[in-house]
Amino acid sequence: MDTTSSNESRRFGSALSTAPDVGEAIRDVCERASREFDGPPDLAVLFVSADRAGMCDQIAADVCDRLGSDRLVGCTGESIVGMGREVEGDSALSLWLAKLPGAHVLPIRLTFERTSEGGSILGWPDDLLDGWPEGSSLLVLGEPFSFPAELLLEQVNEQHTSVPVIGGVASGGAAPGENRLLFGREALAEGAVAVLLHGAVRLRTVVSQGCRPIGKHFVVTKAERNVIYELGGKPAIAQLQAIFSELPTSEQELVNRGLHLGRVVSEYQDRFEQGDFLVRNVIGADPESGAVAVSDFVRAGQTVQFHVRDWRTADADLQQLLAEARRTLDSPAAGALLFTCNGRGTRLFPEPHHDASAVKTALGDIPLAGFFAQGELGPVGGKNFIHGFTASIALFEQT
Repeated sequence: MDTTSSNESRRFGSALSTAPDVGEAIRDVCERASREFDGPPDLAVLFVSADRAGMCDQIAADVCDRLGSDRLVGCTGESIVGMGREVEGDSALSLWLAKLPGAHVLPIRLTFERTSEGGSILGWPDDLLDGWPEGSSLLVLGEPFSFPAELLLEQVNEQHTSVPVIGGVASGGAAPGENRLLFGREALAEGAVAVLLHGAVRLRTVVSQGCRPIGKHFVVTKAERNVIYELGGKPAIAQLQAIFSELPTSEQELVNRGLHLGRVVSEYQDRFEQGDFLVRNVIGADPESGAVAVSDFVRAGQTVQFHVRDWRTADADLQQLLAEARRTLDSPAAGALLFTCNGRGTRLFPEPHHDASAVKTALGDIPLAGFFAQGELGPVGGKNFIHGFTASIALFEQT
């Protein structure tokens, strides 16, 4: 149901619990997150550690009862984020609440159906079929084995060009049926859950890919699907070797650990900077043909540049983007949802709680919740993509 809050005060709340007893954890997060609320929230988002996937029906129903609202979405994650902390590999619940006066909050349950033409995404409410309201934003939580997030993003990019999509893909389940999505009182093993927001709500997205460019940029002059044969009229490997030979030893080590390629999202610019590239992995090279393979389709005429990633680069990139967001927000950030890659955390950084702490340092001790995702959704260069090794953040402004 599409609801509009009439409460005069915009408020956010969150709480994280690592209590081993799930009943105690539910009581804890519901009481602390709703402490500043009068009446039920307009939106509740709940993240549950993957070890409790089999209990999600009970958890969702209990949380809805305690909040007095069925306007709940959420998912399971291998690691859970809340209030400056990242609980990696242990039991946890993280609850985030929002009271959004003047905003329209529309929870949506989506499914994917294979057809002779490839497949369709079903579940969009009838009142959205004629168009989405101006100023809409879409939060999405998907299940990795049953829902093609790429198809959803492709459709939104084509049909609703100004709508940012932010969210993540549930994690922690190793096979179909092991992940859970939460939609009201239900726990789902397939599909996606989403929330369309519009009206008096200000949402800013921050997407930190954690990479930086090396060398110069090139125009792709010969490519087929995900294989690049020529860059700037020369074999792709030859161009890469020329860049590599000029790098300092420390940079060469980063290339050897893992190389990435960024392609410019919008070609209509005089200059290309770090945030202008959609970064994808380099997955192979063929010295005989001189080709380089990447984890995305590439076509001739696109502008690309090689990139590297390490924890220092990822740290600097996130801090820079958060500082820029803080400077340019119309009003202070009052709440945030964090969707960070399950390859980040202590798998990437030398200290725990990195991304959650970075949000807290940059924006203050605002209500925060999230999880380690198996793919992060967020816009780059005005288009929505699914990412890896990325921190995607939804920032809600106070006014």
